[in-house]
Amino acid sequence: QEHVVESGGGLVQAGGSLRLSCAASGSIFRINEVGWYRQAPEKQREMVARIIGGSSTNYAESVKGRFTISRDNTKNTVYLQMNSLRPEDTAVYSCNADVSMSAESTWNGWGQGTQVTVSS
Repeated sequence: QEHVVESGGGLVQAGGSLRLSCAASGSIFRINEVGWYRQAPEKQREMVARIIGGSSTNYAESVKGRFTISRDNTKNTVYLQMNSLRPEDTAVYSCNADVSMSAESTWNGWGQGTQVTVSS
């Protein structure tokens, strides 16, 4: 069956960098769209970055120029490179994947989340 697993979170100082990974596994025929979302305590979940189809990308205004989303099709993995991190980037980051299991069947699921903490 299909699964999504995130990794790469941790504690960094302001101005530092982290790279998050989102790995999809199972009977995957095609990955249609993958998005990174984050949620800080007492705040609503927000979209951070997403990659659609082959390589089209979208970013939240607050992370443009600092974060980059990319995809390794051979590993069914999507990365989020985060540079120039700020304390306000502190949140639980979750990956959402929409995949095709066959030509006529799709699946959408979330990973468990990974904590990113940026200290000042």
